Amino acid sequence: MNGQFEIPVSALGDVTWQKSRHSGKWGNCVEVAALADGTIAMRQSRQAHGTALIYTRAELAAFVRGAKDGEFDDLVS
Repeated sequence: MNGQFEIPVSALGDVTWQKSRHSGKWGNCVEVAALADGTIAMRQSRQAHGTALIYTRAELAAFVRGAKDGEFDDLVS
């Protein structure tokens, strides 16, 4: 996304958003989409037409590894 880290979701065009099966039905989820340039967009489902944050695959992989290791458990307990 040419160095942009936050962009309007509408600027992403036709992308396929994914959310965790652990997300609730009340919109308490984060959704991700793979972009054509290899980056990953992330948005809050309650603001599906708001903005998306853009991460490299390496950035998102580091976060996922940390989450799997329990590094952020204190934030949700």
